[in-house]
Formats: sequence, structure tokens, C-alpha cells
Amino acid sequence: MAQHIVTSFDEDLEHLDRLIRDMGDLAAAMTKAATRALLHADNALAQRVVSNDVVMDARQTELDKSAVTLIAKRQPMAQDLRAVVGAIRMAADLERIGDLAKNIAKRVGAVGKSATPHSLTHSIDTMAGMVLDQVQAVVRHYVERQPNALVELRDRDEKIDVHYTAVFRELLTYMMEDPRNITACTHLLFCAKNLERIGDHVTNIAENAYYVLTGSQLPVQRPKLDETQMTVDS
Repeated sequence: MAQHIVTSFDEDLEHLDRLIRDMGDLAAAMTKAATRALLHADNALAQRVVSNDVVMDARQTELDKSAVTLIAKRQPMAQDLRAVVGAIRMAADLERIGDLAKNIAKRVGAVGKSATPHSLTHSIDTMAGMVLDQVQAVVRHYVERQPNALVELRDRDEKIDVHYTAVFRELLTYMMEDPRNITACTHLLFCAKNLERIGDHVTNIAENAYYVLTGSQLPVQRPKLDETQMTVDS
């Protein structure tokens, strides 16, 4: 972004960027820890994820207050105004990612040490890795001012949707094969859906970041291949 005559204006904008980076780092850490806690039945780690949600909420509150103060003091226009409004929107999506990670962590105790098939554990772990890569990359691309990389990242959400559909069907198969699997698999199904929703929030962040950097909106239609709704409706 262009330098301003008033140095403190640049410092205010950089402060928003730092808060976005911090929230992005925390969102990634919570996503990684929640998945690890789920796959390893680690209740202590799950509790730390739940506790970190308070930190995430506090950072969003700080960013919102800083953004409102900046608007009131500086009356930003054009690219600067996009940056401030975009930061507020991205922070909201990052906070929601924290909520979804917390929701996964809260189900760790319910899933417990049930005999989850190795193939299913591997499938969820693979999906979580894909989602984590997205969370880590989206803020990095924004901070490094890489709009083209943001477009590519948004398009990769399609792969997460495809993988989620596969996990969904695999879980249904285990439930139908043995009713004793229903409780654990139901919780895992919600966890997989939360991971898929984290991917959706990453695409929201990518779209807002792209608009901040370029002043142009990405097409409304984006890749979306979650077929589980069709499975339920059919």
C-alpha cells in the first residue's frame, strides 16, 4: 500500500495487518490442535483449544475497535477504506474458524477412544491437512500482497469439498455396517463438516483479501462440490 504523509496513519494500518496475521496464526494452530486432539483422544489438548477461543474473540474485538477508531480519526478513502473494511470482514471469518475448531475440540470426549477404523482416521487427517494448508496460506498471501495466489487458493476449496463427500459416505457405510458405530461416527461426521466449513470461511477471506488488494470482486460463483446434501435429499 502507498505511504501516507502522516506516519501514524501507516502505523494504524500496519496494526490491523498484524492483528490479522495473529488471528490467522491462532486459527491455524486451533485447527491443527483440534484435529490432533480428535484423532488421538487427547482431552487436555482439546480443552486448550476451547480456552484459546477466548483469545481469538479478544483479538477480533481489538481489531474491530482499532478499525472503528481508524475510520473516525483518518476518514480513509479508496484503497485505505477497502483495507479497513476488509480487515473487519476477514477477522469475522477468522473468528468463526476459531469457533469451528472449538466445536471439533468439544466432541473429543464424546468420540473418546472408540474403535475408529484406521482408514477413516486417515481420511479425516488428510482432509484436516488440506484445510490447515488453506488457513495458513490465505493470510500469508494477503500479507505478501499476492492476489493471483488468492484466486488459486479459493479454487482449491473444490478439493476439500470432494474429500468431505468421500468422508461423509465412508461414515455412513460404517454406521450401516454396525449400529454400534453410530454414536462415534455421528460425532465424526459433525467434525468433518466443521472442517469443510473452515474451508468455506477461508474462501471468504480470500475473496475479501483479493478485493482489498485489487479493488475488483471475484466472480460470485465459486467451485462447490459438497455432494452430501444431494445424498441426504435423494
